[in-house]
Amino acid sequence: MKFHHVAAISLLAALLSPSLLTAQTAQQEAAAIYELSGVKGGFVVHLGCGDGTLTTALRSGEHFQVHGLALAEDQLKAARSSIKEQGVYGPVAVDMLHSTQLPYIDNLVNLLVVDGASDVPQEEILRVLTPNGVALTRAGESWEKQVKPRPDNIDDWTHFLHDASGNSVAHDDVVGPPRHMQWLGSPRWSRHHDRMASMSALVSSGGRIFYIMDEGSRVSIQLPAKWALIARDAFNGTVLWKRQIDSWQNHLFPLKSGPTQLARRLVADGDRIFVTLGLQAPLLCLDAATGKTIRTYPESKTTEEAIYSEGTLLAVVTRQPPQLTDFTPKFNVGDQARVRNEIHWNAKPRVVMAINADSGKLLWEKETVVAPLSLATRSDRVLYHDGTRVVCLDRSSGKELWNSDPAGRREAVTFNFGPRMLLYKDVVLFAGGDRKMSAYDLPSGELLWTAPHAQSGYQSPEDLMVSGGLVWSAPTTRTGDSGIFVGRDPRTGEVKSEFSPNVETYWFHHRCYIAKATDKFLLTSRTGIEFVDPAAEDWDIHHWVRGGCLYGIMPSNGLIYAPPHDCACYPEAKLYGLNVLAPSSPNRALYEPPAGDQRLVKGPAFGATAKLPPKISDWPTFRGDNSRSGFTGTDVESPEEARWETKLGGRLSSVAVANGLVYVAQIDAHTVHALQEQSGKPVWSFTAGGRVDSPPTIFNGQAIFGSADGWVYCLRASDGVLAWKFRAAPTDRRLMAFEQLESVWPVHGNVLVLDGILYFVAGRSNFLDGGLHFYRLDIDNGAVLSKQVIDDKDPETGGDLQDRLQVLNMPAGLPDILSSDGSFVYMRSQRFDLDGKRQDVGPVSGVPAQQGAAQKGTGVHLFSPTGYLDDSYFHRSYWVYGKNFAGGHGGYYQAGRFAPSGRLIVNDAERVYGFGRKPEYLRWTTTMEHQVFATSKEAPDAPTPGGGSMVRVPKTKSQNPIGTALAVEAWAQPGKANGVVVSRGGPTDGYALIVKGGKPQFILRAKSQMIAVTAAQSVAGEWSHLVGVLTADKKIELYVNGQLAGSRKVPDLLRADPLQPMEIGADEGGAVGNYKVPYPFTGLIDEVRVYHGTVSAEDVARRFKDPKATIENATLVFGSSFEDGKAQDISGNGNHGQPTGLNPAPGKVGKAFRFTGRGSPGGGSYVEFDWTRGIPLYVQAMVLANKSLFVCGPADLLDDEESFKKIMAGDKQVEQQLAHQDAVLEGSEGATLMVLSTETGEARKVSQLEGLPIWDGMAAANGKLFIVTRAGTIVCLGGE
Repeated sequence: MKFHHVAAISLLAALLSPSLLTAQTAQQEAAAIYELSGVKGGFVVHLGCGDGTLTTALRSGEHFQVHGLALAEDQLKAARSSIKEQGVYGPVAVDMLHSTQLPYIDNLVNLLVVDGASDVPQEEILRVLTPNGVALTRAGESWEKQVKPRPDNIDDWTHFLHDASGNSVAHDDVVGPPRHMQWLGSPRWSRHHDRMASMSALVSSGGRIFYIMDEGSRVSIQLPAKWALIARDAFNGTVLWKRQIDSWQNHLFPLKSGPTQLARRLVADGDRIFVTLGLQAPLLCLDAATGKTIRTYPESKTTEEAIYSEGTLLAVVTRQPPQLTDFTPKFNVGDQARVRNEIHWNAKPRVVMAINADSGKLLWEKETVVAPLSLATRSDRVLYHDGTRVVCLDRSSGKELWNSDPAGRREAVTFNFGPRMLLYKDVVLFAGGDRKMSAYDLPSGELLWTAPHAQSGYQSPEDLMVSGGLVWSAPTTRTGDSGIFVGRDPRTGEVKSEFSPNVETYWFHHRCYIAKATDKFLLTSRTGIEFVDPAAEDWDIHHWVRGGCLYGIMPSNGLIYAPPHDCACYPEAKLYGLNVLAPSSPNRALYEPPAGDQRLVKGPAFGATAKLPPKISDWPTFRGDNSRSGFTGTDVESPEEARWETKLGGRLSSVAVANGLVYVAQIDAHTVHALQEQSGKPVWSFTAGGRVDSPPTIFNGQAIFGSADGWVYCLRASDGVLAWKFRAAPTDRRLMAFEQLESVWPVHGNVLVLDGILYFVAGRSNFLDGGLHFYRLDIDNGAVLSKQVIDDKDPETGGDLQDRLQVLNMPAGLPDILSSDGSFVYMRSQRFDLDGKRQDVGPVSGVPAQQGAAQKGTGVHLFSPTGYLDDSYFHRSYWVYGKNFAGGHGGYYQAGRFAPSGRLIVNDAERVYGFGRKPEYLRWTTTMEHQVFATSKEAPDAPTPGGGSMVRVPKTKSQNPIGTALAVEAWAQPGKANGVVVSRGGPTDGYALIVKGGKPQFILRAKSQMIAVTAAQSVAGEWSHLVGVLTADKKIELYVNGQLAGSRKVPDLLRADPLQPMEIGADEGGAVGNYKVPYPFTGLIDEVRVYHGTVSAEDVARRFKDPKATIENATLVFGSSFEDGKAQDISGNGNHGQPTGLNPAPGKVGKAFRFTGRGSPGGGSYVEFDWTRGIPLYVQAMVLANKSLFVCGPADLLDDEESFKKIMAGDKQVEQQLAHQDAVLEGSEGATLMVLSTETGEARKVSQLEGLPIWDGMAAANGKLFIVTRAGTIVCLGGE
């Protein structure tokens, strides 16, 4: 730690107390403080803020966030008042310092200004400072300056592949499995799943991160891209600067198709970065602190890739326009296949050039073919692959030193791929995608060894990395891949380590990006982010977080950076936004408050609030009532007439209306306002310690709300005087979230009040920082009635909650505004009883259609899987009036098929009204059209999802096959050559008896490894007795008509209970074998049996001759003869099957089931609409007032289908039309308010408004309509 005294900045400033500073002297002092500290942006804390004058001045630009800490209540009041007068409250905020502990997480503060006496110890100051953070403490006429040193055991990440050597491994000992949030940044989502990833590049150095992001509209992917280079502080996420990029890769390039080379156009080096700010632009050198251009390298125009090492820039430059310059989509769905099959790297010569980074002097250039991603350098060597060979150049001269014999590569190099080159010490490692890797001696080029190279990644480059001194390879691409890591000596190729995953879970295909690593962990993303510890041979899974497509994740600065994604997997549990996660830390484990901590604070109005209930025509809470219906039984009179407008400014919440007052939160200014209902005149305001994201709930004369500061506030509703406040956060720790300071455990603004009990949730994720805290308080006195912790433990078993996931579905683990139907409380789809205990912890099924179809029965309610306040129009989510939401590419559209759904929904006692996508657009597409609709609240009577015709046997404990021999038996008469007879499990663990190509096959899947045995004879069209056996001595056997048809050794018995249930006639849950689900069976099946225990060859032969014969040494687990058209279990275990789409037919013994082989129905919806109507609006606010449906939003000017046809035709005029639509969505032409008939959907009245409504920003009360606009105005329409 650096620690020294510095002469006084100015005698005046040193002698004056903060409360005596004028605005002018404060600005001078702030400038001098920044000059002394050297801090150029980030998060600043002013300890001892006085009246807030200097605190305000410390925000010298938008690249600073400032937090003042008052030492007394009068300071707090004065400082907040002063800052509000300057109009900057929010980015500059003040709170009380309650103890000697600073209210911040570790490594958060760039500059701490200590002004006045403080008992905060030095170690506490150092704890909160970022690496290289500065503390200035006023000491008389001088300042004491402390600089927190950057630890040696954390690392930068300066290139796409970590550094110029191509080894994507951080030398960072601090990065570890994520346990805490460090900061959270916008946007919530990547733009669209169908098309190119929104983040092209991400690097870090000097305590900053830099990335290239498309900030275009999330409403429609057709709208113009808005690419920008963005800089943030690496430890708190403060936005430091942005540079716009006018020309970049066409954002309609298809999903999973790259171009990965874009990630190599951004390089960081300490206090400067190198980047191309355009698709055909030259390299620039920018100041990392300000983003200003230092130097242009004109020779490098149209740089495709760049790396930097020891003062030299190396660039791959094309003299021709880049291959994809004129890319135009040709298909709505299908461009991915086009790029995969048609559009490949052209293997034409480029120019490799070396440039002196400091002077800009061109050192040398060489025209040559350079394979994408293969350029690497170390020491005095430059390596690349020329399409055929590995080539080594002298870095100082560009002279070729050696080239290898032909080094294989994938024949077609697609734009999501690139051969991998890695330099490690004196070894060159190369893998070209042809399932082989090679090692060469760096000095001589001698081939050292070759070895198999397993396929990894998915629709991306493949993995090649040296971590812990070994080069690692593992098959991780597909669900069924083994994941076995093999570690070799880089010099000899000798295998030094080999181990399998030691966790039983569902593996999806690897996320669409490469793995990365540190010296301690291999960081795969088979489903989420896995931390693989080779030393312990341990896999730690985190399916609830993942990186962004194309780029992936970045391990750096002791943290994991996970960019925004557009993934639909685990939608109610997976983190959203730009997540920066920290490992476990003793300082962060402070979940219980210190001794003497005062969590309940009583105010002047404690016990002195009048019991004044709202009128029935009031709107006393978020969306009007506890069920969040958006409905009032009172008509709105003359809604086209404006009664009043009140401008508060900034970002506002929707309103609550009760007892003559209108309540609204000024979100970013942390302030709740009360206005007169009749005039809009201000009555009172109250400022909390953090954002208030939604309106208060008004109950019995009290206004109650939560805040992002982790507190819940109860005010006297008439005058805003505090009755009590309660800190829901376990302790006062804060971080940056969406560009402001918030508690680690924030509380949504609107809270639920039910029968005098207050319900709310504090926290961000059940998997981080100790989880979510579900509270019940006595509303009159703030006393805690109960608290439930919702964390990563299964509430029923106490085990890992992730053990409960089914395929791509997981229990809800993200908070939201709570709702209630009076009998239960709901958080998203999760149901709680009135004591706060979780009910029916999901998911229902791993089969998408089954999960999405489970919408009937107890617990139907209105919810949003991504939260009521998600205003992004995210295309893979919508509101549902039902019970469940399904995850995954085949799941997210399912709920909309089986329950009323839409972007926005309101409901009365009988009907649901909404604005949502037309049924044909439920599945992901680039085009999407919407409609307004009315339908019954009851979910439709839809057919049970399944393989068209099948029997599903629900999973039970009696079917658990762990560690036992087993046998599965059936009589089958296949009508076609392929189909599942019986399956249990999926691509991780399970067994299946199938017919493939007319031949029976028995499959065992254990720990993702599949082994199958196939009979030689065909059984098509004939009744055949089929038995698959797993023996105690670890063999699988297949018997056909009583005779052994084949056997194979297997590594082990099943060591995990398969996730998916037993299914007969199809496999909807995930393929056990190499077949495509549901792989439906056509024909007859009879006499199905499953045994646990030893089934001998004699037993099989006896059962073939006599279907009534018993087996003595095995236990019957399931048995059904399908008599009476049912699938009753005769084993006594109650494992009764559920037939779907089946009819009885004459069987081998009595009756059988006839299976038709039809798969489950595809797109569209079973919901029957009373009426639908297309309207020319993007509805962003909706209210139901008796028999009138009010909708409001910007104009929808384009038909998505027609505009995309023009895009595909290369019509340039459509670009202007799309730009116009984009401007309208931003408010250039105001909004349209429509009043629709609830009986027909016909428009009764249409009027124009000057400003756009905020998301869900309308309310109706006492004959009036209230609209909150994005301009910070509340508009009151109608009323007598």
